[in-house]
Amino acid sequence: MDEVGCFQLHDTGIEGVADPSGLFLSREGTPVPGTCATITIDGKRPLPAEIQALVAPSALSNPRRATSGIDSARVSMILAVLHRRVGLAVAADDVYVSTIGGARVTEPGADVALALALASARADLPVREGFAAIGEVALSGAVRPVNAMAHRVAEAARLGFTDVVVPEAGGAVKDPAGIRVHRVATLRDAVRVALPRD
Repeated sequence: MDEVGCFQLHDTGIEGVADPSGLFLSREGTPVPGTCATITIDGKRPLPAEIQALVAPSALSNPRRATSGIDSARVSMILAVLHRRVGLAVAADDVYVSTIGGARVTEPGADVALALALASARADLPVREGFAAIGEVALSGAVRPVNAMAHRVAEAARLGFTDVVVPEAGGAVKDPAGIRVHRVATLRDAVRVALPRD
């Protein structure tokens, strides 16, 4: 059986998937370094996406940068912001970034999740369990709101996430039952919330 978009291909034909959310999230039993979930908007429908990153020391004079499912220019920009605004040195490292399930993430609402996946991979420290992140990252390191914030947070709660990072300037985003909403102003603040240091 193959899964394509919101359909499953069987020997007997194509069958629709009522809730495709599970296609784009990993099923790891325990959190591993280098992963962070987000909620994207596909048309008007919120969909989860999980971003995975691997950061490793490079033996090359020009370290590798490889991406799948996410724009390579966006990855380069986030790496530069992490370096200058958060103090995360990755210039001498190979960096690999991918999404789960072939999801294509093209919107800036996934910036914070991408940055947290990279920071987690570099620190070799997993993001907190049940954690998602929503927001655009500015060149200044500020975390900015994106469209449909309340809709995204509600979807994160519905999917069972227990914590979500959102922009402090995101307006009146309510805290749905069962989820803690962490409002942050900068990417540095988001890293502090997402990566436990105890």
